[in-house]
Amino acid sequence: MEIRDARGDDWPAIWPILQRIVAAGETYTLPRDLDPERGRRIWMLEPPDRTVVAVDEDGTVLGSAKMNRNHQGPASHVASASFIVAPEHSGKGVGRALGEHVIDWARDAGYRAMQFNAVVETNTRAVALWRSLGFEVIGTLPEGFQHPVHGYVGLHIMHRRL
Repeated sequence: MEIRDARGDDWPAIWPILQRIVAAGETYTLPRDLDPERGRRIWMLEPPDRTVVAVDEDGTVLGSAKMNRNHQGPASHVASASFIVAPEHSGKGVGRALGEHVIDWARDAGYRAMQFNAVVETNTRAVALWRSLGFEVIGTLPEGFQHPVHGYVGLHIMHRRL
């Protein structure tokens, strides 16, 4: 697997992954009916922010991450990121590789910490992955997310120092 900067011509491969995950309504605080144009504006970030793709040896996009500052001004030293992995490639280490890549990017870019603002508490695989990479749950917004199966569940705020 290779992780590289996303290019404009990667969008047709990224969009179906993002659209499927957002439409399922289980992990992202984005509208389930997100359209491709708005999705592209949200996902394909411009420098100094960054979007990457994880691709296999054939160039197939397995997943993607976008990374950016979480806040501005005097809090701009805190990074954030978002991740998607094609469901058919789940459990193959794509999310871990993207997570490690993003942490390295943030550290190299001079950020002092990384914060994820909205990790759905029922997304136990993601919570376990982020914990294994050094993140802690520093707070939970009770009933902050309306899950299509579990009803109202908490949104974790996860943090790690860099």
